[in-house]
Amino acid sequence: MAGFGHFWDQADAVGRAVALVLLAMSVGSWLLIVWKGWLLRRARRDVARAVPAFWQAASVAEGRERLAALDRERVLLPLLDAALHRPGAGSLEGSGHLHSQLTRRLRDALHAVLRHLQSGQVVLASIGSTAPFVGLFGTVWGIYHALAGIGAEGRLSLEQVSGPVGEALVMTAAGLAVAIPAVLAYNVFGKWVAACEADLEGYAHDLRELVAGRAAAGAPASDDDREA
Repeated sequence: MAGFGHFWDQADAVGRAVALVLLAMSVGSWLLIVWKGWLLRRARRDVARAVPAFWQAASVAEGRERLAALDRERVLLPLLDAALHRPGAGSLEGSGHLHSQLTRRLRDALHAVLRHLQSGQVVLASIGSTAPFVGLFGTVWGIYHALAGIGAEGRLSLEQVSGPVGEALVMTAAGLAVAIPAVLAYNVFGKWVAACEADLEGYAHDLRELVAGRAAAGAPASDDDREA
């Protein structure tokens, strides 16, 4: 800490600004990593429990109640609601073929759910790709600032150069320390989102077949329609 304190005291406004930017990047990326890790783990567990529970229900209404209880991140309920949605009479939405209507509604709902699951990924990717260059800029500027100060004094020795240059190189290490966790988290979260997407696409496909099959058989889309 003494070395960093000395570097901070000797740094100018640009060097301190770079250090603060790296600090903000680090705090932001770790907050995102914790939040997204918690969200995606919940979503994966919810999908694994809720989908079998839905298909084991005796009716669509009962299945929806089970989803409401188990789907804490609301990644499955939007798909079910989209499949059961009835378009208004006389609208372009309701004039198409039933399979086409279901496909469009389920696709839109799936895209909305995936946007929720992928939120924050762009920030992690941006931090992982730019932090090393921010740290490198801090190093280059620190070396320039140190050499300019030494040149102003008119004296040059190895001790005068090695100390400031070594302290400036800390900025490069700081940039890598910020970038590496962000890149690793981005890759892991991308894999988790892809696994959730595969499960959600399968569930959406099965929902479309269920609703289309009930409509072809003359049954109402849901048990609420039967009660009405």
